[in-house]
Amino acid sequence: MTRFALPAIAFCASALLAAPTFAAGDLCSANLQKIHDTLATTAQTNPALDKTMRGEITLAENDHKAGKEKDCVARTGKIITQLDNYTKKGGAAGN
Repeated sequence: MTRFALPAIAFCASALLAAPTFAAGDLCSANLQKIHDTLATTAQTNPALDKTMRGEITLAENDHKAGKEKDCVARTGKIITQLDNYTKKGGAAGN
């Protein structure tokens, strides 16, 4: 019984420890996709918004490419909050 229990516990523990890394990568990709989708619709009514956000988006994409998933998630979360504020207030993002 212990021959099977210890490896099973070790496997479960390693899976749990690895899960946040995969989740962060998925969240970063999902956030970037959400940002691009939101900008595709809002940039039509406000082209300046895309120009304003482009620098932060580029930094987030670079973080994602460099494997800095936590930084990417933090940046994209901030961008999404700004975009949400813009769309909820009708154009006053961050102002």
